[in-house]
Amino acid sequence: MEKPLTLKFENLDLAATLHYPAGGRGEDGKSPAVVICHGFVGTRIGVDRLFVKTARALAEAGYYVLRFDYAGCGESTGDYGSLGFASMIDQTRTALDYVLDIDDVDPQRVALLGHSLGGAVALHTAVRDKRVRQLVLWSAAFHPFNDIVRIVGRQTYDEAMARGEADYLGFSLKPKFFESLAEHQPFQAALKFSGDVLLVHGTSDDVIPTDYTFLMQKLLWMRSEGSCEKEILFQADHTYSSRKAQEEAIRRTVDWLNGLAARQEEWHHWSI
Repeated sequence: MEKPLTLKFENLDLAATLHYPAGGRGEDGKSPAVVICHGFVGTRIGVDRLFVKTARALAEAGYYVLRFDYAGCGESTGDYGSLGFASMIDQTRTALDYVLDIDDVDPQRVALLGHSLGGAVALHTAVRDKRVRQLVLWSAAFHPFNDIVRIVGRQTYDEAMARGEADYLGFSLKPKFFESLAEHQPFQAALKFSGDVLLVHGTSDDVIPTDYTFLMQKLLWMRSEGSCEKEILFQADHTYSSRKAQEEAIRRTVDWLNGLAARQEEWHHWSI
């Protein structure tokens, strides 16, 4: 079952869709949950319906899934280009508030799945909000400022800084937006997250370098707590636009989350 809803964030309305787990609650009466964080100027649907397909696969596997449009994107109200990275973190925490207010959500199994810039937002949210226990990062933008300036073009950035705004695909990007990107450094923040992480990236990604994922895994291995696994998908592009790439990214994500749950159950029995 899927339900459209509206999340209230400050004076804005964030459009969202909640997917209910198939088959009802788990054996303990609780179900895990995943919040999906879309990328730069994206939507909760995703390119080629990527996030719809992902949410439905996770729901079929027994997860609550909430996907939402950041302010100014999709069907949400607000001005995307004047809010910035810090606001996206706060919006994500609003989505977490909603999910964790569901009675039968297991608070020990709440994950964020972030794609591209949404991956950077998910990581910084997890560092700030200890309710996040797992992270799934797809083709994450781990140098937000450099990555977005490269995507929009230096001319667009220069125009925004000189004139106070610049148009990009119909979005009016303000200096505050770019400044907020420069203030957040995922590679520095990563060591502060003690949960488990899955990194997914395609070898044909021409938007975000695949090298980011290799560097992030090495960094996360330095932590005293939390695991990190990496999945490199052959010939997958930035948005996993082929059917094979979509199915592989989704399958490996579901398998990883289920594997964590199985290991936690084993440890629980050993500790009794």
